[in-house]
Amino acid sequence: MGVSDERARRIAGGKFRCSSCGLPQDRVPTLEQDWVLLEPELTVLAHRVPAEYRWIALPDGRVTVYGVCPPDPFQRCRIEHRLACAAQSLPDLWPWLTMVRVENGRKAERQESEESTRLRQVELPDAG
Repeated sequence: MGVSDERARRIAGGKFRCSSCGLPQDRVPTLEQDWVLLEPELTVLAHRVPAEYRWIALPDGRVTVYGVCPPDPFQRCRIEHRLACAAQSLPDLWPWLTMVRVENGRKAERQESEESTRLRQVELPDAG
């Protein structure tokens, strides 16, 4: 369930960047003293996510997989970034997730474009 730090690069503020798409991820501790990389700023109604993919935030900041079926209709959960990563080939698990992956692909393209523009604007010293 946990994540290997080798697949993500640390960025400012304790966040991590996906090595596949370059977008930020939230690195969150689990109840099992492990870590999981979650999609930032996305909470979904738990009944829309299969039990084995539901990460529920606990009051102490850790998360745990929430396997109760059916879940409370108002319970919200988080999902792993790998499921929403546009750069990874996954099956179309749920229609709403496909839309999240499409939007993440757009975000990654915008981020890459902004970074390349910034690099072009940097003036390099003359070699001579």
